[in-house]
Amino acid sequence: MRFQKAIDRALWQIAVDLSNTMPGEVQFQRLVSAIGSVLPCDAVSLLHLRDGQLIPMASVGLAPDLMGRRFDPAAHPRLAAILEAGNPVRFPANSALPDPFDGLMEIDREGDGRVHACLGCSLHVDRELVGVLTLDALDEHAFDEVQDATIGAFAALAAATLRNVALIRALEQASERQRAIARDLMQEAFRREGNLIGNGRAMRQLRQEIATVAATDLAVLITGETGTGKELVARTVHAQSARSEQALVQINCAALPESVAESELFGHRKGAFTGAVSDRAGKFELAHGGTLFLDEIGELPLSLQAKLLRALQQGEIQRVGADEVVRVDVRIIAATNRDLYHEVEAGRFRGDLYHRLHVYPIAVPPLREHREDLAVLAGYFLDMARHKLGIERIDLHPQTFPVLAAYDWPGNVRELEHLLLRASLKATQREPARVVIRPDDLGLPAVTGTFDTIAAQPPAASAPMPVGLREAVDGYQSRLIVGALSACSGNWTQAAKQLGVDRANLQRLARRLGIKG
Repeated sequence: MRFQKAIDRALWQIAVDLSNTMPGEVQFQRLVSAIGSVLPCDAVSLLHLRDGQLIPMASVGLAPDLMGRRFDPAAHPRLAAILEAGNPVRFPANSALPDPFDGLMEIDREGDGRVHACLGCSLHVDRELVGVLTLDALDEHAFDEVQDATIGAFAALAAATLRNVALIRALEQASERQRAIARDLMQEAFRREGNLIGNGRAMRQLRQEIATVAATDLAVLITGETGTGKELVARTVHAQSARSEQALVQINCAALPESVAESELFGHRKGAFTGAVSDRAGKFELAHGGTLFLDEIGELPLSLQAKLLRALQQGEIQRVGADEVVRVDVRIIAATNRDLYHEVEAGRFRGDLYHRLHVYPIAVPPLREHREDLAVLAGYFLDMARHKLGIERIDLHPQTFPVLAAYDWPGNVRELEHLLLRASLKATQREPARVVIRPDDLGLPAVTGTFDTIAAQPPAASAPMPVGLREAVDGYQSRLIVGALSACSGNWTQAAKQLGVDRANLQRLARRLGIKG
């Protein structure tokens, strides 16, 4: 009776351990220790079957070097017999089969090294063979009174422990893999789309705004014209946040047909509608623990705005066709090129949703408001074009940059990037040996005629002289020089080549204009 109570306590303790979170090595060791404390044995071992080899997971009563060994069942007939049997296998003391643990019993290291009684049971999970549990004793009659049902109960818990630890490890590996994927995707996005380029006042202020809000979990509403880089700002906010190792999930609200928008955001259950052939998680669930970027939020249908508001307010979503709610933890970043306040007044956007998103607004300036960064941006995009086209070097002719500076850039930074890529391709076809972009390569509306006719045109003699011409010219020259130096990382020789002037003359002009390098 006392023996049975001890067994029941050991079984209960192993079952409790299965429900607790602890390192796998600790759980395995607690398992074999519990078995060894109640069964009449001198050694217990738990071995996991992996790639045809039995690998020790934990043991008691056996030499420490056991843990470094591997057992091939083909070379150990007793282990092979245990693996093949569906029930516990008992080996008598006079068994002709060699014992794999001969000489490893700690209690008999000074004796003849012979194990006298051996018992083992194969371990199965969902009918899959996963390992063996072995018990050894010097007393050849030690296991005579131990029932197979008792061994089977311990074996079942041992198999469950192996499965439990394997599942936890698989989940940890999957989680780490997802974090690694998220990091790689972020790095790839930055490599593909670049960083926030520019050191002008507007860009410095933008970086400061990002740094201020990134460390919080506040909702961010990014506004700005098309092509200003709102998506890049969203990625930067996420990259600087505490959630940077988790996923940044993006959804373009403008590209969502109203018929599938709810499913895309919140997911659906199998059979919820025609075509729902399986359960599917929505973007909110995919972003759990990370950031959800709602691009072009101003295009979201009114019918969905109320459900989005509930998700933001309560942190709960409900899949289409499901009754239960799912708790989600996401940081919301939204972006739009619309004036949402005006949309609210016009009744096209919910006011309560607007205020929920407008917790921390970030306005991305159009390119025309930070023209001082034009030269740096041009140098950056030319370098990108050089890599894409496989060209060693691409230069701007001195008469090209003034044309770029005079343009209004309605498409903003994105337009500049695409324009310079096209111009680089045109210049490459004209003169592959030395690629120099001329004004007529740009294709801008303000440029008429060819490069040769533009260069040959004298200034109009009758043109009226504007007030403050000297100051205007000095300011323009200063911007050109500063931009060229920034693009060339402060290298005066390269800046002079880019501007098409002598290095010494450039430095003299810079000193007169008060530019220090």
